Amino acid sequence: MKLENTQVQMRKGTLEFCILHIISRGEVYASDMLEELTSAKIIVKEGTLYPLLTRLRKADLVEYKWVESNSGPPRKYYKLTDEGNIFLKSLSATWKDLVDSTNQIISNTQSKVKV
Repeated sequence: MKLENTQVQMRKGTLEFCILHIISRGEVYASDMLEELTSAKIIVKEGTLYPLLTRLRKADLVEYKWVESNSGPPRKYYKLTDEGNIFLKSLSATWKDLVDSTNQIISNTQSKVKV
């Protein structure tokens, strides 16, 4: 088993959650999402982000609007839908439970092995 493969899978499992959180703060442009994810050491390429945003839109969790730009083509700004807010609240509860459970397991120093 390769460590890198496991690390990638762990990151993939949290990516959608992180993106929804970023969008939940207000309308956001995709490159700003990439910048925040990268600064948090969650390395994501555009080829990963845009298909994920499309899936979230098709699931009616996010929507976007085009905004004219003075320095180039119009930009897509994303925001959560009402359904997206409900979905994120449920994911947040699941995340909290998962973190609590994981911390309980990894902080347990008692050995269960009997000699």
